[in-house]
Amino acid sequence: MPALACCVDAAVAPPGYAAFAGDSSFPAPVPLTDGPQATITSAAVEISSHWSPSLSAELYKINGWGAPYFSLNSSGNISVRPHGAGTMSHQEIDLLKIVKKASDPQAAGGLGLQLPLIVRLPDVLKNRLESLHSAFDLAIQSQGYESHYQGVYPVKCNQDRFVVEDIVKFGSPFRFGLEAGSKPELLLAMSCLCKGNPESLLVCNGFKDAEYISLALIARKLALNTVIVLEQEEELDLVMEISKRLSVRPVIGVRAKLRTKHAGHFGSTSGEKGKFGLTTTQILRVVKKLEQVGMLDCLQLLHFHIGSQIPSTALLTDGVGEAAQIYCELVRLGAHMRVIDIGGGLGIDYDGSKSADSDVSVSYGLEEYALAVVRAIGFVCDRKNVKHPVLCSESGRAIVSHHSVLIFEAVSASVPNAQGMNPVGLQYLIEGLPEDALTDYRNLTDAAMRGEYETCLLYSDQLKQRCVDQFKEGSLGIEQLAAVDGLCELIANAIGSSDPTRTYHVNLSVFTSIPDFWGIGQLFPIVPIHRLDQRPVMRGILSDLTCDSDGKIDKFIGGESSLPLHELESGGSNGGGKYYLGMFLGGAYEEALGGVHNLFGGPSVIRVSQSEGPHSFAVTLAVPGPSCSDVLRVMQHEPELMFETLKHRAEEFCGSGQDEDSDGDDNGMGNAALASSLARSFNNMPYLAASSSCSLTAMNNGGFYYCNGDDYDAVVSAADTAAVDDEQWSYCVA
Repeated sequence: MPALACCVDAAVAPPGYAAFAGDSSFPAPVPLTDGPQATITSAAVEISSHWSPSLSAELYKINGWGAPYFSLNSSGNISVRPHGAGTMSHQEIDLLKIVKKASDPQAAGGLGLQLPLIVRLPDVLKNRLESLHSAFDLAIQSQGYESHYQGVYPVKCNQDRFVVEDIVKFGSPFRFGLEAGSKPELLLAMSCLCKGNPESLLVCNGFKDAEYISLALIARKLALNTVIVLEQEEELDLVMEISKRLSVRPVIGVRAKLRTKHAGHFGSTSGEKGKFGLTTTQILRVVKKLEQVGMLDCLQLLHFHIGSQIPSTALLTDGVGEAAQIYCELVRLGAHMRVIDIGGGLGIDYDGSKSADSDVSVSYGLEEYALAVVRAIGFVCDRKNVKHPVLCSESGRAIVSHHSVLIFEAVSASVPNAQGMNPVGLQYLIEGLPEDALTDYRNLTDAAMRGEYETCLLYSDQLKQRCVDQFKEGSLGIEQLAAVDGLCELIANAIGSSDPTRTYHVNLSVFTSIPDFWGIGQLFPIVPIHRLDQRPVMRGILSDLTCDSDGKIDKFIGGESSLPLHELESGGSNGGGKYYLGMFLGGAYEEALGGVHNLFGGPSVIRVSQSEGPHSFAVTLAVPGPSCSDVLRVMQHEPELMFETLKHRAEEFCGSGQDEDSDGDDNGMGNAALASSLARSFNNMPYLAASSSCSLTAMNNGGFYYCNGDDYDAVVSAADTAAVDDEQWSYCVA
């Protein structure tokens, strides 16, 4: 091989490779029939191979997990299809243009938001609700089912104000309601449903104390269609006592523990040993107690939950059928049953495989799911001569996952350690090696001349380990150790045994923005949002900003341990030299679960709707991510006092003017400039920012924004009089 031939004799090439002509760097090996397959350079790939967006769509499985809301356009950028399958071509929105509108400086017509960035798509949210309702409507009509469907959204999936308000607004024609599992969620749901359909359900789940139950009963006094679902048998005593005291007739539901068990990761709360719900014995005791106090008519809803991400309709049918039997038995016992709440479980196909054998995929769509539910419940009720109940589901993941895209930037990438070796460097390496290491070196070169690739690797590893041991003992210098490292990697590259995977450093905290990946190994589609008309010539893993070895993404959909990526560019028109990646289908849970590890706060948020005009969109809300001050407050620090402490310290050690060296030259910053710099640091986001960037950052939670240091003082002085309109619209036309 050329690298090792150079080590022995520049005029002699080992078998199986073209001769090395003595250049200071080694060309890519040209394999012959008896040699191992080498990797061609990225430049050769670009020159010799045609690439197209359709090939990228296949590579990243975009048409699988992305349909019908995401696709690739002819420019090689990901497009949003805001109305799903009903989106016309001129309504598609280029995601890169949204990102550039959000992140470009205000002086350039942008909003100056700093990345990472969440792009919310309310049109997609609306389409998900409409599609879910249409699927159940179609199944009800096709099966002759004699009741209707009205779902609820479990706010735990994403409690963001605008997400919940949008769901209430978009779901009002369908009587779509909310589900709460805690007291703050209940307060949120009560407030939002005051503007919703009066028939919409407010389902109260979760463990309850007296205050929780009082709030639920107050909601009923406020004419909200509230149902208190018993998770524990002892909650019934509180409901009866407090309802009597408040003179409110409650509507009660029971959560049943089914025998049907979801075997996947998300099925841990299902089955007889599940965390929530009542056994059949406990349900019978509840019925008896209600009957004794004349409140059996209050029992009107049966709730159950098989588990999230139900993989197949076979499992769904089994569980729903079992629950329908319990429902019919409650009717027989005299309860005034009206609603069957099938809980969550409507899954998302995160990897596009449509597989029932994976925690990140499901083998059905909305229509198949709805048909299985309607058919199973209708069959049992017809056989028992029981009136068909109102159908309710808590399909939070399926509703909100698609509407949110996390955008982040790759800021750098690792480079190979091997450097070009020249004769001078080789001579220095040889002369500096101890005798035993030199023996390993000679054995290595002899094996290279014979073309014995496995033997080369053996001697290479032996040489490297011996040199590491000698470096630890102090008998080998760092220059020789670095030269050995470079030589060994060069050998591995030439033979084709080196790991070509690079590490791409991304401006993101995995713990804050993708906590489910770190916590439970949940996989999400991650894809470059542009340059997809070019062939990705590298493979990489993603490393975040945190000082934590777990802060990386090294598993991807499709069972991959690395992601196809492009070389980073220093400039260019498509993306301006920046390399943007998108994490898709993360609209459920990630924002609520994210923490502040290393004090990295949440992303900036932009809310985008499709508007009139070809490929046009409107920015209806732009919210900067939490500043350093904001995340410090989360941990009980007081940024204002911290700033004053540092300001006084500056006055003490820097004086009133500037620092001077022994020659009287000014070296330091004036106190005013230093204080201004400190203030900017407190009020900027914790994430990396380009030196030329113009970050729109929230100041003191007052809703005011500044772009850079020059604008900061002007904003401070104008803060008392400035007014901000959260619903100011910024129109963007392609």
